[in-house]
Amino acid sequence: MIDHLALDVMDITRSRAFYAAALAPLGFRIVAEEKDGEATVVMFGIGEPEFVIADKDRPGEANHVAFRAETRAQVDAFHAAALAAGGRDNGGPGVRENYGATYYAAFVLDPNGFNIEAVCHTPA
Repeated sequence: MIDHLALDVMDITRSRAFYAAALAPLGFRIVAEEKDGEATVVMFGIGEPEFVIADKDRPGEANHVAFRAETRAQVDAFHAAALAAGGRDNGGPGVRENYGATYYAAFVLDPNGFNIEAVCHTPA
């Protein structure tokens, strides 16, 4: 489970659209959006903010975030939605036995090149 994670992004408008589409199958929505000085901050969650993007001066490096999915179908839907929203495939849906017998995940690179994952730990 993730309490929250924040990423600095290069293009807040493009990233906002990407994450709104890619995370919708997992139940995430934009729960708040505000200005923080000159930066725009967009918060996503399933109620409370859990994932935050902001247009800061320098995007982070080698960022990775994994979002927990309740079902394997959600992992599949995440992957499809992320690709349709402009993400690049970084590992299609499937069991990753090197992480565990029930570790079902999919990976995409977002518009900033960050590795984004959806994972379900429930057996098939």
